Order: sequence, then structure tokens, then C-alpha cells
Amino acid sequence: MVDQRFFSFAGPVTLGEVLDTFPRISVHNKGADLDRRIEGIAEIGSAREGDLVLAAGAMYVRSLEGSAATFVLTEPNFADRVPTSQICLVSDRAHHCFADMLDWLYPKAGRRLSGNLAPDDLPPAIVEHGATIAPSAQLGHGAEIGAGTNIGPNVVIGPNVRIGRNCEIGANSVLECALIGDRVVIHPNVSVGTRGFGWLDHGNANVAIPQLGRVILQSGVEIGPNSTIDRGALGDTSVGENTKLGNLVVIGHNCRIGRNCLFAPTVGLAGSTDVGDGVLMGAGVGSVGHVSVGDGSVVFARAAITKDWPANSKIIGAPAQNTKDFWRELAAIRRLSRGKGHE
Repeated sequence: MVDQRFFSFAGPVTLGEVLDTFPRISVHNKGADLDRRIEGIAEIGSAREGDLVLAAGAMYVRSLEGSAATFVLTEPNFADRVPTSQICLVSDRAHHCFADMLDWLYPKAGRRLSGNLAPDDLPPAIVEHGATIAPSAQLGHGAEIGAGTNIGPNVVIGPNVRIGRNCEIGANSVLECALIGDRVVIHPNVSVGTRGFGWLDHGNANVAIPQLGRVILQSGVEIGPNSTIDRGALGDTSVGENTKLGNLVVIGHNCRIGRNCLFAPTVGLAGSTDVGDGVLMGAGVGSVGHVSVGDGSVVFARAAITKDWPANSKIIGAPAQNTKDFWRELAAIRRLSRGKGHE
């Protein structure tokens, strides 16, 4: 669900208004009530009654059974698989129409980002007694800063951002669309809540997908210098309690990082990577999107994660594999290179 503290909603709108505005969309259900209202746009798992979701793939269509969403936008080949209790909207360019609807219902002019620090409808920032704000820092309207927190020089805090108590926000950092717990340390030159890297027509038109989610940093998190944490596309990018990220770490949109993790410098996780509690990642680890790493796993330096891994895995290499398999294969290659064959 889109947090309207950061992205103003221009709706609700009726189904009839949607069809008039987007001629490439049609209704699959016969006799659907065109006066039924769309109350918001959400991810399938977090949707509520009145919400519209996108389900333009087999995996997403399978998830609809447990969703409270009222409206589903999908492609023609999936229309018959949408539950009959939901109003099915169909388009041959479902992803593009969904992106256009996001811009329509959450217009750019109403987005409370760091480029617009003083929206007319928000009061000045609230700073608790005992917080320290550098003279050159800029606080967006509606922001809240907890007691004991230190905001360094040239920091920019976007509208409605919440920062807890006893935090350290280093010089030149930018925070927007973020909710931050207590005792969080953000080193200099960090970007939190920036637009996620989401595109359509890859390598051709490169059409941007609106990124309307948030970043949640739980208490005790530490973010190293020059790191970037993208906000979610619709949901949250989250980092769990006491997790520590090194320098130049990049966390893509909708990633979910567990508690007590340690990421060495230059780790880069693509969007929707899920990492469990207590996971250790060495320098230069990367992932493709939509993969998971289970609790307690160890990922050695420069590994490339391309599939899901269960709890307590130990993986290495590119593509990443179990450490025992990796060293066994390497030993076999060395024997072959020496002309010894298999032993």
C-alpha cells in the first residue's frame, strides 16, 4: 500500500473513469459495476478491499487467492485465472498501463520528496529537545527528529521523514520516504529512499516505473559511507534491527534484510532480494532480483547469488554454489590441468 504521507492520492476513482482514461484497458467480468471505486493501488500481499493490484505473470496470478484486492490488472492470457470474486481488468500492455495509472492516481506534483521540502499542506519539522541540527542541514516540512539525534552538515531530510532518538546522520546524506528507528548510524554521503531502479522496455524506450514505496531502517542499523538504499516500488525496502552495512553498499527496491546481518563493503543486492537474520556477506557479493538467502547463511566475497538458498548455507563463486562443491570442482580442474586426470 502506498504511504500517503509521501505520495498524495488523487482518487478515489470509479471503474468507469479508469476505462474512459485508459482505452487499452477493458473489463473481463460481465456486468461489472462501473461505479465501483478504486481506493488505492497496492502489492498483492498487502492489498485491502477497494485496492487495485497488478498480476501480469503466472506467479502473481497464483497469489491472488489470498489477496483482499478488489481489482486486478492483468494480461489477456491470465484473465480466466483471476478469481471471479475480483474485478479483472485486462490490457495487452498491462505493465505500461499500471505505470500510467500510478502516475495518474499519485501525481508527481503531490510527491513529498527531497526536491520539495516545504509542501503547503505540511507544518514545519518537529525537533525534540536535545537533538542537534547543523546550520546547513535542511529539514522538510512534516519531518520528525528524535531527542539525542545529531544531523550533520548539508544533510537533507525529506518531508514527513521520521528519525528516532540518538541517531547519527552524517554530512551530505539525503533521506526521503523513510521511517528510521532509534540509535541508527548513517555515515556521510548516504542516500536513503531514492527512486528504485525500475524500468519498462529495457534497452529501448527505458520507461520509468513510478517508485512509490518507503525505506524502513529498524533500530541499531548502521549504513556505511556512500551507500544507497532505494525505496520500494509499492511496498517497503527494509533493514532489520542491528544490521550493519559497509561502505558503498547498494540495496535495491523492495529488498528485505533481516536482523543482525553484516554486509562488507560493495555488496550490491538487486530488487526484491530477501535476506534472513544473521546473514554474513563478504565484499563484492551481488544478487539477481527476486531471490532469497536463509537465516544464518555465509556468502563469501564476490559471490553472485542467482537462486534461492536455504538457512545456514555457505556459498561461494559466480554463480554461487555450495562451498564444498566449489572446492571439489576447483580441485578436479587443477588435477586435470596437471595431466593427472581423475583420482
